[in-house]
Amino acid sequence: MCRAASYLERDPYLKSGDYVAVDLLPRLIKLLLKLRLLNLIGRISPAGIYPYVIARTKYIDDIFEKSVKAGFEQVAILGAGYDSRAIRFHSTVENNYRVFEIDAVNTQNAKIRQLKKRRITTPENNIHVSVDFIKENFKTTLNKAGFISGKKALFILEGLIMYLSSDAVDETFKLINDYSAPGSLIIFDYIYASVLRKEGKYFGEGEIYQRVKKDNEKWTFGIEEGKIESFLNSFNFSLLDHLDSIAIEKKYFTDGSGNLIAKVNGTHCIVLAEKN
Repeated sequence: MCRAASYLERDPYLKSGDYVAVDLLPRLIKLLLKLRLLNLIGRISPAGIYPYVIARTKYIDDIFEKSVKAGFEQVAILGAGYDSRAIRFHSTVENNYRVFEIDAVNTQNAKIRQLKKRRITTPENNIHVSVDFIKENFKTTLNKAGFISGKKALFILEGLIMYLSSDAVDETFKLINDYSAPGSLIIFDYIYASVLRKEGKYFGEGEIYQRVKKDNEKWTFGIEEGKIESFLNSFNFSLLDHLDSIAIEKKYFTDGSGNLIAKVNGTHCIVLAEKN
């Protein structure tokens, strides 16, 4: 809903490009958004989360498009959910590449049903790979799906690792290290470990933590502030870019006069890293 609402925004600072998200919404929700009767900056969305999702969408869209245009032949989206990049960029990027969407079978089946129901065509290079991130790794499944180990690839983990156990994160990043060639990219977001300890250090922390708890989607993994580089180095990746809430506000929500358009929830950071 956040991505759909953002696409319908008139303000260029709040508008992003996921037009598919609009088509996937129930008709009533879509109508309420179009009539501006739902305000995601208000009570519906925890403080600063709507702008965060907008920025994250724009940032990953940009890296996705640049990577496939630069000749990356494989994109792996872990915990893909209702990701639409394979659809949205299919007509704008002519290079030969494949997008592997990796997620639980129930989630993937629900998404495929909705795409068919709304007559949204899935490109041939969009490959769905079912896996349980908690109980199994995706190594064997990826092999069967046609993912080629050792080729330069882009790995996207959007809104994922905070829901995994420490062991599952470790196993996932080890497998990405094993499967990626030098020059491969990984992009993901994470929460600070202090959020799990409820230290209340960041803007909007209390609201988003309660929302996650209420939705029965408990956060279980975080990274200590200032430790992202050592985390990446342990999996043979080097940090290229790190956006905390302050950097996100400066990059996406500050106008030419230095005025802040929207304040971003402080619990999350976005990371771009390269395989050594």
